[in-house]
Amino acid sequence: MDKVMRMSSEKGVVIFTKSSCCLCYAVQILFRDLRVQPTIHEIDNDPDCREIEKALLRIGCSTAVPAVFVGGKLVGSTNEVMSLHLSGSLVPLIKPYQSLLYQPN
Repeated sequence: MDKVMRMSSEKGVVIFTKSSCCLCYAVQILFRDLRVQPTIHEIDNDPDCREIEKALLRIGCSTAVPAVFVGGKLVGSTNEVMSLHLSGSLVPLIKPYQSLLYQPN
């Protein structure tokens, strides 16, 4: 769990993903469209993948991936992120991490 907490607070917006997860990709694209360059940790490429998944679930993620952290705090998975976005609450949360210079592809 220490590894997850350290990784989740190393940058402003951190997303734990798996390379084969389509919902992970959708969440990444959402943040990029909102001019945020998140730090992505593809846990399936980490030798501690199983331990990371268990830690994310213990912390409170409804599913292990995607797991989104903003400012070192758990926001949640796809449902929570999309609910925040649709209610207009996501942009104020990520505003400190938005870049005026960042241009999504």
